[in-house]
Amino acid sequence: MSNQYAQIDPKDNIIVAIQGLKEGMEVSVAGKQLILKEDIKQKHKFSLQDFAVGDEIYMYGVLVGKAVQPIAQGCAITIENVKHASAEYKESKEKYEWTAPDVSNFKGRTFNGFYRKDGKVGTGNYWLVIPLTFCENRNVDVLEGALSEKLGYETKKDFAVDTDALIAQYKAGASSDEIFNTPIITTKEEMSKNRTFPNVDGIKFLKHDGGCGGIRQDSETLCKLLAGYITNPNVAGATVFSLGCQNAQIEMLQGAINAIAPNNDKPVHYLEQQQSSSERSLIEEAVKHTFIGLTEANKLERGPAPLSKLVLGLECGGSDGFSGISANPALGYASDLLVALGGSPVLSEFPELNGVEQEIINRCETEKDSKKFYDLMRAYSAAAVAVGSGFENNPSPGNIKDGLITDAMKSAGAAKKGGTSPVVEVLDYTEQVTKPGLNLLCTPGNDVESTTGLVGSGCNIVVFTTGLGTPTGNPVAPVLKISSNTNLYERMNDIIDINTGTVITGEDTIQTMGEKILDHVIRVASGETASKAVLHGNNDFIPWKRGVSL
Repeated sequence: MSNQYAQIDPKDNIIVAIQGLKEGMEVSVAGKQLILKEDIKQKHKFSLQDFAVGDEIYMYGVLVGKAVQPIAQGCAITIENVKHASAEYKESKEKYEWTAPDVSNFKGRTFNGFYRKDGKVGTGNYWLVIPLTFCENRNVDVLEGALSEKLGYETKKDFAVDTDALIAQYKAGASSDEIFNTPIITTKEEMSKNRTFPNVDGIKFLKHDGGCGGIRQDSETLCKLLAGYITNPNVAGATVFSLGCQNAQIEMLQGAINAIAPNNDKPVHYLEQQQSSSERSLIEEAVKHTFIGLTEANKLERGPAPLSKLVLGLECGGSDGFSGISANPALGYASDLLVALGGSPVLSEFPELNGVEQEIINRCETEKDSKKFYDLMRAYSAAAVAVGSGFENNPSPGNIKDGLITDAMKSAGAAKKGGTSPVVEVLDYTEQVTKPGLNLLCTPGNDVESTTGLVGSGCNIVVFTTGLGTPTGNPVAPVLKISSNTNLYERMNDIIDINTGTVITGEDTIQTMGEKILDHVIRVASGETASKAVLHGNNDFIPWKRGVSL
């Protein structure tokens, strides 16, 4: 890779600008000499050859677009002169061989996690409070107000005000000066040090806008998702609020839990408001059940676990023209390392696999899974077209501004998060990860909906690559943010965990950066280092209603 421009794959006929390039600059790439005919912005692409209307354009070695205007050699590739195009794919798979990477640097490594009785291991230890319908969101808020701050857990504020201390001083007959000199501010850090239950990482409140109305399938899917959260290895137990008349019935959630974990022994307390004598008694019962549950959860302690117990969600959002060159392939290498160590990385966001379908199909270990992936992709694409859209409308304005001008271009870079290992299983939304190796999970391209789905299918930690920056987190699984470029890391260091911009500048290779990512994942999984999303209390939770979400 030149420090000014790069051809990513020998088949590519467009070149990415590593730095901003000036008109008139002489370029030597892939055995060709050319003169740039216009300025090329950093992260954007220029033509390696002359293109006539209809000519195919390749990047990452795959078809990413077609010319809709004549494009001279050395000119910028833009949304005006190129339209989305992707390769056709077939259901049948071709032979695929994989060579696992060297994992000698990780042999014998463990992480300190929370063992559950079913053999799974959590990277955290949380209690959940869940409404089965949006009608119960207020009761969830009341419970949060009653418990979080008092028990030393995160609040939506940077500090807490202890008004009770002033009241106590007043009742004791203190003077105005004594009252004024009474300390009443407690920071988040101070609160966390004084947790009532030090082995419980938090109480998480999963408010949502579903559970009733809409179609019955929405409620069924919601219950399966919530069951996935309750049975996630990062969760010790749950308090569930039901109104009583909603579509998402308690029995529906219980059935979903039983389908995942027939012998589930985690405490789950159900409270139905329409069967309660009053709201006050409902809240009182909820507080007591939750408090007692926390006392039991606090008895758990971290212990060493093999890396094979890691279920790693692979996510991206706010991508830029460098994401497919640095952050995503580096995460892909970390994914391959984890596969070789017996772990389970999970690649999601099916709209962002557009254009690389045949590669994914070929990587499926079984014909059953290759067919399932084929069917899911065809159905998703058809659903988008049916509402007047399509995968070609996936890139956001931010993506386009930073060089990702077609969905296939964006997808080809995004798919690199999944590395090169075989696909051991293809899962539909809310289906659970059960096999070691690379899993595929059908989620939308929406960042938070997808991350929510990953954790609902069993991921106990998530790595999220970004080129533009995002504060996204998750209530249950730590989310590590990785920047594709150093400029972003320096500007948004408060929310970014790892910088892969050193791959762009040549200080790191994909392989060395992949090892650094996995090492950081292990430290976060062990509770040694907190992800920035956890530190900031980013608890994004958006269930997918299976509509078209690109």
